[in-house]
Amino acid sequence: MLKGLGGLGDMAKMMKSAQDLQAKMTDMQEELNNMMVVGESGAGLVKATATAKGELKGLDIDPSIFNGDDKEVVEDLILAAIKDAQTKATERAQAEMGKLTESMGLPADIKLPF
Repeated sequence: MLKGLGGLGDMAKMMKSAQDLQAKMTDMQEELNNMMVVGESGAGLVKATATAKGELKGLDIDPSIFNGDDKEVVEDLILAAIKDAQTKATERAQAEMGKLTESMGLPADIKLPF
């Protein structure tokens, strides 16, 4: 008598999966805010620390690079360290998202919004 409702069961299952995914995405966002990555330049003379979401949290500069004549070099090293940290943040976020989507039975490379 209720055989025609089989599709509704599938829809309810899909809605539950979507809610689970949304909850896991929210948790993932919080985790990405707490994960830290470190970008380096100048063989470690400049280090930039950022969250896995790419927010710059710290900058460590070896005092040996401070010389008035090398201002442009220092600026370049700082920018390179920040860019390295941002690249690592993006890679880390994508890796974590891949783990999440695989655990949900989705392809690891599926593009979901952050």
